[in-house]
Amino acid sequence: MSISYTWTITQMECNPNVAGEPDYVVTVHWTASGTDGTFFGSVYNTTSYAVKSDNPDFTPYADLTEAQVVGWVQDALTPEGVQATEDSIAQQIQNQVNPPIITPPLPWVTI
Repeated sequence: MSISYTWTITQMECNPNVAGEPDYVVTVHWTASGTDGTFFGSVYNTTSYAVKSDNPDFTPYADLTEAQVVGWVQDALTPEGVQATEDSIAQQIQNQVNPPIITPPLPWVTI
């Protein structure tokens, strides 16, 4: 089963002023999703960042790209965390393909 994964930023919370810089990102809300073409799974989470008033890598909010912020999230998660997230999505899809628990109709009820 080949799964295509997508990481999406859904919202960012900001400190309005850090060392004269407006809209300093402190929390990123994100969703990772995957599909095998038939079934779908997803994980929603947030990642928080400490304020560093002397951050030489500061990017103004208006100049941020989704790819850059997804990179921040994945860096914070570490490769193991990214893999665990995608493994969770793969398990959701596998559980749809082969349900571990089913609810058959009651044997004494006729439909």
